[in-house]
Amino acid sequence: MSVDEQKFENSPEDSMQEREILNAELDQGVEPDDTEKADVTPEGDTNWQKEAESLQEQISAFKDQALRATADAQNVRRRAEMDVEKAHKFALEKFTKELLPVVDSLEKALETSKGDDQSVVLREGVEMTLSVLVSGLKKFNVDQVDPVGEPFDPALHEAMSMIDAPDAEPNSVIVVIQKGYTLNGRLVRPAMVMIAKASPNVDEKA
Repeated sequence: MSVDEQKFENSPEDSMQEREILNAELDQGVEPDDTEKADVTPEGDTNWQKEAESLQEQISAFKDQALRATADAQNVRRRAEMDVEKAHKFALEKFTKELLPVVDSLEKALETSKGDDQSVVLREGVEMTLSVLVSGLKKFNVDQVDPVGEPFDPALHEAMSMIDAPDAEPNSVIVVIQKGYTLNGRLVRPAMVMIAKASPNVDEKA
């Protein structure tokens, strides 16, 4: 008998019998022998979990590195922007210091010419020159520090001496020897001042 005849002869009845046997085994709780079924063991599950955890840790580490690199780049950019801003704001600091003695000289000239009727025209010319110069400095955010009557501020003032001044508030500025100047809020030169002494409190009892 040929192979084809065997297939033809066995296929209808044998197939029915095989199906009946398979169904009976399934009803009895017997699992069929599936040779193609993957063999998954607890050890294999553990290895897969370890690999997954390792990959997750690597991903977290890469994310952390990326965040750190981004933060470092932002800090560098901010520092560069601040340096450029400072360079623009305070580029005139040296030039301002060179001009301050000119302002001082003009102010001294006005002080010495007071009461001299013969130098009225000269005094007016000096006043105009000083006004133009001070106005030009203000355009570049150079401001005078003239703290007469204000409380002494060591951040802006330099105390040259302390004198008795009963009518003045203790530690207040009563005389400005030389005006101070700031450039964009930064002190270029402190004001040289004289401040009032604090009155001693002495209780005399009989």
